[in-house]
Amino acid sequence: MPNPSSTDARAKTAAKIAANPSAYKVCEGCDSIVGAGTALCPNCHSFRFDSEAAQVVKQAKLLGSREQKSVTAEDLG
Repeated sequence: MPNPSSTDARAKTAAKIAANPSAYKVCEGCDSIVGAGTALCPNCHSFRFDSEAAQVVKQAKLLGSREQKSVTAEDLG
């Protein structure tokens, strides 16, 4: 069952990203959203990104509307 506070936090983060998409980009390896200055995805180590604003906003809305399903670097540490 989803944790309501976790879902709320994801929605707030998604809104922040969608409001400033030029500061982010979408990893083409795992669909994570990372900062615009990132050279290597911290989750899957891909180096290919989509920095198109429309794609960043679309992905932020998708990820912000659902429970986290991916394993992150913090989960492994």
